[in-house]
Amino acid sequence: MPSRCRNALNIVVTTLFAAVVLFAILLAYVTGYQFIHTEQHHLSFGLYGAFLSLHLFLQSLFAFLEHRRMRSPARPQHLRRSAALCIAAYQEDPDYLRKCLRSVRRISFPGLKVVLVVDGNRPEDHYMMDIFQEVMGGADQAGSMVWKGNYHSDGSGGVGVGGGGGGGGVGGGVRSTVHMEEAARVARLVRSCRYSCVMQEWGGKREVMYTAFKSLGDSVDYVQVCDSDTVLDPACTIEMLKILEEDPMVGGVGGDVQILNKYDSWISFLSSVRYWMAFNIERACQSYFGCVQCISGPLGMYRNSLLQRFLEPWYHQTFLGSKCSFGDDRHLTNRVLSFGYKTKYTARSQCQTETPTRYLRWLNQQTRWSKSYFREWLYNALWFHKHSLWMTYESVVTGFFPFFLVATVIHLFYRGRLWNILLFLLTVQLVGMVKATYACFLRGSLVMIFMSLYSLLYMSSLLPAKIFALLTINKAGWGTSGRRKIVVNFIGAVPVTVWAAVLLGGVAYTIYCETQEPFSETEKALLIAGAILYACYWVILLVLYLAIVAKRCNKREEQYHLPYAEA
Repeated sequence: MPSRCRNALNIVVTTLFAAVVLFAILLAYVTGYQFIHTEQHHLSFGLYGAFLSLHLFLQSLFAFLEHRRMRSPARPQHLRRSAALCIAAYQEDPDYLRKCLRSVRRISFPGLKVVLVVDGNRPEDHYMMDIFQEVMGGADQAGSMVWKGNYHSDGSGGVGVGGGGGGGGVGGGVRSTVHMEEAARVARLVRSCRYSCVMQEWGGKREVMYTAFKSLGDSVDYVQVCDSDTVLDPACTIEMLKILEEDPMVGGVGGDVQILNKYDSWISFLSSVRYWMAFNIERACQSYFGCVQCISGPLGMYRNSLLQRFLEPWYHQTFLGSKCSFGDDRHLTNRVLSFGYKTKYTARSQCQTETPTRYLRWLNQQTRWSKSYFREWLYNALWFHKHSLWMTYESVVTGFFPFFLVATVIHLFYRGRLWNILLFLLTVQLVGMVKATYACFLRGSLVMIFMSLYSLLYMSSLLPAKIFALLTINKAGWGTSGRRKIVVNFIGAVPVTVWAAVLLGGVAYTIYCETQEPFSETEKALLIAGAILYACYWVILLVLYLAIVAKRCNKREEQYHLPYAEA
């Protein structure tokens, strides 16, 4: 009874705290209270700006403290646990897959079991098994198998052995004996061979991950996940395992995901600096409180005893009546959090992964991720009471921030004053420069100064993509394609086009309003000074980009800077 009362009290306190945070933000935004301002309100600093500044300061502070904790000498560990690495592959670029498997061979963890599951068993998919046999086949205890179906399909439209609601029990429909024998054969192959490759009927990434987890069962202590376009650092496994061994209440841990092809294009380079910020500031801050909200697919590790407990509900997740087909890693993390376990991040475990080099493919990727973010936000809110209040606070702030930002942009662009638009653009880049400067200090690299360029990409593309993702949250028919054959999908351009039309309409309206009455001398001076400052910013950053980044593009030998370059 005391436990139930404590749980109920935590729910009440957490709910009230979330409501207070949201109400405080709304109050600060709606009232527009200003601490200081110029005589004609051309410049001001108010309550809402102070709140956002405080948020950035606290996030940066806790990230710094977590990094300092990471750098402290690790306690001696008796690392005699067993671990398995599960790799998901779908129409992978042969070069990336080969690099991935070579890096796996160099992981410095004795007895690491490796399971590669290929999403597809058609003749055009066999090249991935050939690469596996080429790189891993020479090792002892290596095996491979082509499965006509998968755990939830017998390959002929029937229901598989995992087709029911849970645990491989009785499902809907009669299962063929042959299919059950094949499922048992897959499990025997995975458990008996150190290196195993399974090709199965196409079913999506979650189906592939399910096969790896299900076939492993309870044969290992920890399960590491990885994508087939990822190159792993030799120490990645042992560094994550140390975190799990140090605290039995840590259910999952993620590592530092960097970009493998960052010099392929401007979009991949900006993604590389954004990735560093996302992992080493945002997730490092969350890790300080033990509530990392997404353990990324390219590099993560879970306590297997816990994973097996929620494997079936994780696979059978539905949203608004439809089966979920994306956001697999984020939901996996949320399942860990739902049991009250902590999730952590360590920068000592590293990898490099591929990112889209074309704008539209990147936009589609970000839209898909935004869909899973909003969906999982709702699920995550059910477990706020089991974790630190920081998790509640940050979820409220980051969840509602895009909507406040959209309202701010529309308000300023349609207010009829050119100075409002220019001031907004200056503010966006100023905030970007402040964050970039801190990142330069924390990383010890001047390349992070280009993080400020990402601010414009966020405002022009990612912001409308988030709104579009929310409006189409239950649509799962499109996303990024396999890397062997890149398919361009233009639907991602729809929200950006609409957003551009809205902004241009605001600019046209503002110009019309400004032509109706002459500028004051003060406003003229501010417009000239602001325009010069904004132009100087872009000239300096673009010159630095051309001098430092552009000359490295397409020089692939310069892309690999981690100890696993030989892969």
